[in-house]
Amino acid sequence: MLDKAYIFLIIGMGLVTYLPRLIPLLILSSYNLPKWLLEGLDLIPVAILSAILVPLLVTTGAPGQIDLFRPELLVAIPTFLFALKTRSISGTIVLGMLL
Repeated sequence: MLDKAYIFLIIGMGLVTYLPRLIPLLILSSYNLPKWLLEGLDLIPVAILSAILVPLLVTTGAPGQIDLFRPELLVAIPTFLFALKTRSISGTIVLGMLL
């Protein structure tokens, strides 16, 4: 059976995860945000994904030397173009796995 400490730990982790999302939602839901801000917020997921993927695709080694002929990059380019053209998530995943 779980100790009380574990239960408090799990509840605490849930609060730490949930509250930073809930508080801005509650505060900003009563305001009409400008259109330019909403459009900028829509770009945040793309920027985060790019910041994660680009270094993995174009750098190699410990000092992070640029290598444009990595196999991962050579697979990512046609997969990205397919995703842009078709807008199919499942098709993109299948193509990336096949390549």
